[in-house]
Amino acid sequence: LKAGKRVRPAIVLLVAESLHGGDLPSEEQGRVAQISEMIHTASLLHDDVIDKSDTRRGLKTINKMFGNKMAVLGGDFLLARASLTLARLKDPVVIELMSTIIEHLVKGELMQIHKAEPGNGISNYITKSFYKTASLMANSCKSAAILGGHEERVQELAYEYGKNLGLAFQVVDDLLDFEGTSDALGKPTLADINAGLATAPVLYAAQNFPEVQPLIDRKFGQVGDVQLALHYVEKSGALGETRTLATSFAESAVAAACEMPECTARSALIALVERVLLRNR
Repeated sequence: LKAGKRVRPAIVLLVAESLHGGDLPSEEQGRVAQISEMIHTASLLHDDVIDKSDTRRGLKTINKMFGNKMAVLGGDFLLARASLTLARLKDPVVIELMSTIIEHLVKGELMQIHKAEPGNGISNYITKSFYKTASLMANSCKSAAILGGHEERVQELAYEYGKNLGLAFQVVDDLLDFEGTSDALGKPTLADINAGLATAPVLYAAQNFPEVQPLIDRKFGQVGDVQLALHYVEKSGALGETRTLATSFAESAVAAACEMPECTARSALIALVERVLLRNR
């Protein structure tokens, strides 16, 4: 596996440090950061099996190199280790929050498989994005706040920062699937639509042009469907609407961070939001 950015544990540690006014996170908060990365990595292993992916960030996937069985077992092993580390924290509220992340990952995958009701596209998309991406950040940040002994209001600030940063991250990710390059992303562009998945740009196009909905319903399965959907995405200005959605979530994340004590860690949290919005991979 590629080392990657390890952004999720960094977020947890920065939130913990910021809420402490710049003091270093505790050992327990560090454990939450580790658990968040183990859960995330396990989800990548399982996702690559489900999606039959051959590459991730420019490298061969585990299932491509060693087969689906090894990839699934590898993900299961990481979840088992995460559960063991979580149990050792001996905090029932944190255990419940972090366990909910795994439930949400499954719910998000099921939402992706099943067709959404017409007219609820963007709403369902945001819910699915929360389950698949933002829940991990939100609940990990809140868990760090709980372990830091902070009051409920502060816990919710941590949750809101993680949730909105996660949603902004996912929306930008889906935008880059249309705007990015294969070399920068380390994977083919238009991967989602070619896999039959409708993300924010296509869903916004469908709001302006009802002709797009039948394409979504049949998962772009007929010859010319993908090209036709791309035509309507460009014609409708859907990429701009998607960028606006990402910016809205980013602004909410910054607002939550600004309620935290002023320190270097808080500045880093705000800068991280900007990096999410401006990233090209």
